[in-house]
Amino acid sequence: MARDGDFDWAIPVMRTGYAGRALVYVVVAGISLWSILHGGEGEGTSSALGQLERSTWGIPVLLAVFLGMACYAVWRLVDAAWDLECYGSDGEGIIARIGMCVTGIIHLAIGIGALLIVFTASGGGGESSISKAVGVILGWPGGRWILLLAGVVTFAAGGYYGKKAYARDYRKHLMGNHFTRNWDTVLRVGVAAQGFVVAVIGFLIGYAAWTYSPDSAGGLGSVFSWLSDQPYGQALILALCAGLLCFAIFCAVNAVYRIVPRASDPDIQTLAARIKARAEAG
Repeated sequence: MARDGDFDWAIPVMRTGYAGRALVYVVVAGISLWSILHGGEGEGTSSALGQLERSTWGIPVLLAVFLGMACYAVWRLVDAAWDLECYGSDGEGIIARIGMCVTGIIHLAIGIGALLIVFTASGGGGESSISKAVGVILGWPGGRWILLLAGVVTFAAGGYYGKKAYARDYRKHLMGNHFTRNWDTVLRVGVAAQGFVVAVIGFLIGYAAWTYSPDSAGGLGSVFSWLSDQPYGQALILALCAGLLCFAIFCAVNAVYRIVPRASDPDIQTLAARIKARAEAG
């Protein structure tokens, strides 16, 4: 794919966005691990960000989260609109690009939540924003079926992450070098962990719709709560936190080494191509 210089500006926006995403998962997984090891529970995204407001570096970190999430939202919307990563306009490509828009909006909401914590001194916690949205939609005509569809789509998105981890499809978007090759296992674990979280959120949305129980739905905090009810729940939560730290590394690696076909140097070799070449040579 030829390089299009008109989108040079998208590269720093994309890198800032992925760096912000990495910061969010470091905060959430780190605070959750600290809480669990001190007898507490895993923290959801809004609750973890809310705790930052009381720390010394909390305000700068929250502002950095807002900047990163805003950039990530812009990147995803621009990427989807101009197909900067060449997903195409067939059925699969359109679904992928719609997913980018949804992901961008979700992360923008996280950024706005971080900004509200800064200016309203709101400590987070309380009812999940997903639960609130589910409660509102259940009151609509046909709301139950809308939520069931949303649950299925979200669950499928988790499956997509799982497929990406299994097939290592993310390699096609990363620069091939010594670092990305040696950290490939960590990247794979991180993508799989994110897929698990998204799939469980989708399942909980569907369950909430089926049972008319908005409180059953939620984000990462609800995933932790669901895991705690399973056999060996605490160990599963610790494993998930470790996986999310791996996903934070995945996001950080994307911030530095992600390739954008319509804007990056076309001579850059991808990780997938480099590994394939080494396998053929060996």
